[in-house]
Amino acid sequence: MDKFLVSFIGLLMTVNGIIGSSLTDNLATLGELQDLEIEIDDIELTEIPSWTSQRGSKVLVNVDSFGAVGDGVSDDTQAFVSAWNQACSTPKSVFLVPIGRRYLVNATRFKGPCADKLVIQIDGTIVAPDEPKNWDPKFQRLWLDFTKLERVIFQGSGVIDGSGSKWWAASCKRNKTYPCKGAPTALTIDSSSGVMVKGLTFRNSQQMHFAIARSDSVHVSEVLIAGPEDSPNTDGIHISESTNVVIQKTKIGTGDDCISIVNGSSSIKMKKIYCGPGHGISIGSLGKNNATDFVSKVVLDTAFLKDTTSGVRIKTWQGGSGYVRAIRFENVRMEDVENPIIIDQFYCDSPTSCKTQTAAVEISQIWYRNISGTTKSEQAMKFACSDTVPCTKIVLNNINLVKTDGTAQTYCHSATGFGYGTVQPSADCLSSDKELLIDQLKDANAEGEEPRIEHIVRTEL
Repeated sequence: MDKFLVSFIGLLMTVNGIIGSSLTDNLATLGELQDLEIEIDDIELTEIPSWTSQRGSKVLVNVDSFGAVGDGVSDDTQAFVSAWNQACSTPKSVFLVPIGRRYLVNATRFKGPCADKLVIQIDGTIVAPDEPKNWDPKFQRLWLDFTKLERVIFQGSGVIDGSGSKWWAASCKRNKTYPCKGAPTALTIDSSSGVMVKGLTFRNSQQMHFAIARSDSVHVSEVLIAGPEDSPNTDGIHISESTNVVIQKTKIGTGDDCISIVNGSSSIKMKKIYCGPGHGISIGSLGKNNATDFVSKVVLDTAFLKDTTSGVRIKTWQGGSGYVRAIRFENVRMEDVENPIIIDQFYCDSPTSCKTQTAAVEISQIWYRNISGTTKSEQAMKFACSDTVPCTKIVLNNINLVKTDGTAQTYCHSATGFGYGTVQPSADCLSSDKELLIDQLKDANAEGEEPRIEHIVRTEL
């Protein structure tokens, strides 16, 4: 852990009665975030030894055996449903989508709970119908929906292809004369726990590529997500109402947020992420339509962002309530990124202007560390916060963001915090918590108190 911060927090914690307890507690939380680890149950990946119907302890349930054609034209939905029913009810099954084939599947819910140790092995391509007019209105917002699963593995070298081009063309983001309406998410894991997803490719989703909703202990690794940068609302991975989610070694390029984290999500860790093109890695949006939303304990560690419209972003609507707190962004490299570091409490993704409101989602305990690279925008760091609910406890450490054709700047409005180490561009516009705390420590010393560094108890997730 950073020695300066240990000493600083340790000193703060000894000055009883001089510093407000909430401020001390919040900085102590930042100290705990330094060593934040998010644990997830270990799930071993399964090797598939052959194409036989049974080998060893695993039972292969091949969609071809249930009538799937795999020519990309014939409707293979019923074959997938029948194979799923068999695999889900059979212990130690492998639901197999074979390599070298292209399966056309309509919107479908794959329901659990299932028998123990189910593996979903996707090696072929699953493709969605490309005509929005023929989409089942009962499933307007989903394509492949997996619900109520426990300790299930999704793995393989296959592709989930949303055939999204006609959906994008009909979007109000493309043509403002069109009505704004939802479109399907390619793959959803809902109300599940202990799920692992490894090695899959998602491309050209109708809207979001991969959603994790109302779930706990989900581990995503070595996933590739690809969509055009002008494809609207095509978030790469969208996390909502979920806890203990790990995303690592994943490459995402799309037309919206590479990763978005929204209400009810906590204990989220992202590591070794490539993002671009896209809108960056975002918490939010939150607070829309005066909603009360909460996000906490999020870590991004080691990422490369290239040609994105935002870098690491927190976005909330006016009028909302709740909080975003205990967030750490670190070891991030930016290349030609607009708005590399941004907090926006005035977010307004609407065809009409948003009315001014005084309520806001509270944003506090945000730590940016070891972030460097090049910015396209003059404002390399932007903290645009509410007058009535300011952003607090923003900490900047070892920031080096430069503009290739000019001078980068920092914008602050109703934001407090401090920087230490290198901070470029300067963030002097932050109302300084650091100076206040140092002054209070000096006052404590003047009164004869002897500060000492206390042991800090850290909470690991």
